[in-house]
Amino acid sequence: MESENSSSDSPTPVRKIVTVAAIAAGVQFGWALQLSLLTPYSQTLGVPHTWSSFIWLCGPISGLLVQPIVGYYSDNCTSKFGRRRPFISAGAVAVAIAVFLIGFAKDIGHHAGDSLEKHTKPRAVAIFVVGFWILDVANNMLQGPCRAFLADLSADNHKTMRISNFLFSFFMAVGNVLGYSAGSFSGLHKMFPFTQTAACDVYCANLKTCFIIDIILLLFVTITAITTVSETPLKKPQDPEPRPSGIPFFGDLFTAFKGLKKPMWFLLLVTSLNWIAWFPFLLFDTDWMGKEVYGGNVDGNDAESKLYDKGVRAGALGLMINSIVLGFSSLALEPLGRVVGGVKNLWGIVNFILCACLASTVGITKMAEAWRRRHPGVLSPPPSNVKASALSMFGLLGIPLSVTFSIPFALASIFCSSTGGGQGLSLGVLNMSIVIPQMFVSVISGPLDKAFGGGNLSAFVLGSIAAAISALMAIFVLPKPPKQVSIVPGMAGGH
Repeated sequence: MESENSSSDSPTPVRKIVTVAAIAAGVQFGWALQLSLLTPYSQTLGVPHTWSSFIWLCGPISGLLVQPIVGYYSDNCTSKFGRRRPFISAGAVAVAIAVFLIGFAKDIGHHAGDSLEKHTKPRAVAIFVVGFWILDVANNMLQGPCRAFLADLSADNHKTMRISNFLFSFFMAVGNVLGYSAGSFSGLHKMFPFTQTAACDVYCANLKTCFIIDIILLLFVTITAITTVSETPLKKPQDPEPRPSGIPFFGDLFTAFKGLKKPMWFLLLVTSLNWIAWFPFLLFDTDWMGKEVYGGNVDGNDAESKLYDKGVRAGALGLMINSIVLGFSSLALEPLGRVVGGVKNLWGIVNFILCACLASTVGITKMAEAWRRRHPGVLSPPPSNVKASALSMFGLLGIPLSVTFSIPFALASIFCSSTGGGQGLSLGVLNMSIVIPQMFVSVISGPLDKAFGGGNLSAFVLGSIAAAISALMAIFVLPKPPKQVSIVPGMAGGH
């Protein structure tokens, strides 16, 4: 039951790992568009703001279910095309279908009977919601097998596993930069004049064009990867062991949790705390810029609303800077890990950076509030030192984010290969330690803000505390990855 890249083989050349990791650019391009454009777009369809949060629940729900299921079945797939490539191909096609439905929702809804005069377009909303949910499911279906494929290509070589995940993180940053750039360019629709229609205005046409570019990019990198990087099919066992009745996946998932070794449990705990730290900022970063830093009000008068919009755009610039730093940091993680004594120490150190950055939001907010008190009645952006502090904080956060996008997945692959488990299912289990904290933060952030008088700072402080705890646990509790003798000259493993 060995595949091409079993532990007895040498790691695949780096160029092939780069080819597979590049799929992350296409996936993250769509994520960046989703995060920056789809909530405002849903408002143009007539979706009430209070309902938009329910649409976003698809992300953690699909991540909780889809990645472990896909991971399990990709571990056991006996297709002649290999274990991972069928799921990667299906995921890319599903993403293309989803973004087509989202981008063309207004046009399809109009042809189906939606009135141009009415604000609410029920048919377009239905198509948008279906496309949105398919997109989240497809993204989760695509990312898990990609990371598992990278682990397979690493042939159980720990250094190659780390490098492949660092490259995956780098291409995620590339996708972010491309997505945020495309989403911020108001004249992009001129590339495809047919996107502007009676039902689809300039804003809608820009969104449609962004998604067309996303389809082209994703299909290009996916087709390149699955046609140039091969897999040897997993052989069907001659005498398969009898399986318990019921759905095989759930039994295997229970067995996977039951059989987790102590290192993996500690990894899940540190990862969960890490994401409790990250999600408040990822959910509310641009809102914090518009409200606390710029002093705007989304529900205020025209001047206050415009000031809030300026803050949101400044937050988008911060995310762009963050993505650039993320990309460069991803390429430097391997040598940095050697300097500080291993990846777990590196994870702990950068989580202290995350803790400090989240705590600094309090100081930056107080600086902005002090300036507004000195200039009562003036509705204008904060001074340059406040804006520079906020943008610097966004940029600095790119360093711990590069680690968050890579090291936990590399450690999961290493711990899994050391115990002989399936890469797909283990990465799906790790993903559960990401989506459950997201649900926790989504539920607790509202009551927490209300208890402390509104605003985003209380959630950021909670994140700062969680980051400090995760940093200490990464350094002092998380076990070191097992040492490994090099299986290829010049490819020494270890931690």
